[in-house]
Amino acid sequence: MLPSKVVRHKAGRFVPVLLAGLILAACSGQGPQTSNVNIQGPITGGSDYYLQQVQQSSDDSRTDWQLLAIRALMKEGKYPQAGQQLNQLPSRLSDTQQQELLLLKSQFLFSQQNVPGATQLLSQVKVDDLSKEQQARYYGLQIAAAQGKPSLALLRAYIAQEPLLSGEDHQKNIDATWQALTQMTPQEASNLVINASENTLQGWLDLLNVWRANAQDGEMLKSALKDWQTRYPQNPAAKTLPTPLSQAQNFTKASTSTIALLLPLNGQAQVFASAIEKGFNDAKNGALNGAPQPAAQPAPQPAAADAAQPAPTGEANTVVSPTAAAITPADTQQPAASQPAASAAPASSAQIKVYDTSSQPIQQVMQQAQQDGATLVVGPLLKNNVEAVANSQTPLNVLALNAPEQIQNHPNICYFALSPEDEARDAAHHMWDQGKRQPLLLVPRSSFGDRVVSAFAQEWQKLGGTAPLQQRFGSTAELKQGINSGAGITLSGTPVNTQPAEPQGVTIAGLTIPSPQQESAPPAASGGGVDSVYIVSTQDELQLIKPMIAMRTGSRSAASLYASSRSYQAGAGPDFRLEMEGLQFSDIPLLSGRNPALMQRAAQSFNNDYSLVRLYAMGIDAWTLANSFNQVRQTPGFTIDGNTGKLSANQDCVINRTLSWSQYRQGEIVPAS
Repeated sequence: MLPSKVVRHKAGRFVPVLLAGLILAACSGQGPQTSNVNIQGPITGGSDYYLQQVQQSSDDSRTDWQLLAIRALMKEGKYPQAGQQLNQLPSRLSDTQQQELLLLKSQFLFSQQNVPGATQLLSQVKVDDLSKEQQARYYGLQIAAAQGKPSLALLRAYIAQEPLLSGEDHQKNIDATWQALTQMTPQEASNLVINASENTLQGWLDLLNVWRANAQDGEMLKSALKDWQTRYPQNPAAKTLPTPLSQAQNFTKASTSTIALLLPLNGQAQVFASAIEKGFNDAKNGALNGAPQPAAQPAPQPAAADAAQPAPTGEANTVVSPTAAAITPADTQQPAASQPAASAAPASSAQIKVYDTSSQPIQQVMQQAQQDGATLVVGPLLKNNVEAVANSQTPLNVLALNAPEQIQNHPNICYFALSPEDEARDAAHHMWDQGKRQPLLLVPRSSFGDRVVSAFAQEWQKLGGTAPLQQRFGSTAELKQGINSGAGITLSGTPVNTQPAEPQGVTIAGLTIPSPQQESAPPAASGGGVDSVYIVSTQDELQLIKPMIAMRTGSRSAASLYASSRSYQAGAGPDFRLEMEGLQFSDIPLLSGRNPALMQRAAQSFNNDYSLVRLYAMGIDAWTLANSFNQVRQTPGFTIDGNTGKLSANQDCVINRTLSWSQYRQGEIVPAS
């Protein structure tokens, strides 16, 4: 978040009447006159007050009151009225008034999403002629011009603004500077060319290196931060640590001596809970150590005769696989080092007690776990139980295995779910990184399809893209009817309508600037402009969809095809792999060949049901996350190379996953380039 209000200085005392008279007399007939109204200080009244002063004032102070009124109007979000007042200002202004006008016009252009125009006006400002209050606003506008994209200019603006702020606004500046730094990749940070005199910026960059080198070890990070503070005692971050680092400095490892594992051991969800429990126990007992982890290789292909049946549907709010899980909102991924996955962990002496959430109310289960001395809870699994635990104000640390519809930020709760939204957001990043800019989403005509479309589109627009296109398909029978009739599938669709409830905007010196709105993509004509297709379908559906696309576009279409893990199941023989030539798909690392021996054992244990293998991997990662609970909860950028993905937590401690991508090539499955 950008800094909000600036330091408020007391208005300057009125110049004695006699001296004022002499000054006014000396200025008579020499252009715009000055007044005793302080336009360089903070505004303390509302727009109505200042507009009233405009009406009641003579020419010598009228313009100053008008400038203050414009500031007040924009602070109150009344931009149309502010625009009217800007148009009514006289053409002849003093130098001081001209500088204030440049700030106001720039602010107004930001409200109209005219960033180039606002930036051009800011370049005309004489910073040395501004008061400290004006300088704070000036650098705030420079920060707004960066539009949240980390850069050297943005860092310099934050650093210049910092000494002009105090209190809460000063802490926000420190935190925002740190956020801009951590959003840079290591290569971007190392490529910055700074001046020898920029000691403060050099200190910040060294702090970034210290954090990246020690983020995975809480004790080492504490020691490294103290050493950095000794080396840079005058750096503003040495006096006031960024909030995430302050939290990390107070880090203490969570106790895992007694872990309560909360799962539904009866009913439709039992089969899913059993897979998670097996993964959790295998990781805890060190049963994974026999499976070394080589570099990524093509995933072993089960025989066609061993094709798995579709995953059981289970209860409506049960985490089944990445194709039927809870909604977990995205967050900004932060670069960091990673630690080995749980398969390298030795057996643990922790005591695990399993509680059946299907036999009694979740409140009673939590109370029993607490009475039994549990120091950490893993679970529950069903979404309604997770919501109840989140509302219970429990003092126990909780790693929930699902996420509620509305995430609640509690300092002792993290949410870990295998989510189709995670996959969709990961697909958006993967396709964007491959240079795609005009995607089509081909998804089922269902609420599940709605969730995937919404998650992908929102992430795509965060990356800078326009609204992607969407096209829905029906049942397998409908697809077969379409292919038999020769209809095929055109690469066209309708733009996804993503309208956030409230535009976030930025707040500068008490004035809120609406965020630049993403341009809506025009309705697409048939076959027009699509360069990529993200397909969310079952394996049987994909076998029909891919040839139907080729029927309309030809086998050499320029559009690249991508698919979710929903289509990757056991039993895909060589014919299927040849048919899928060129298509890329995502899945958890365990099923993408990172650990072939462990994958083979897991597939055999669950009769090649990949949906249960994914839940088994979730159990493994739940053990790793439980043993790193406080680091995940408190250390920004902490990541784990897990079996369900590269795991990191957002500010609400929702665990996000970056998946592995593979590609069908000449009948084989290879890592995607």
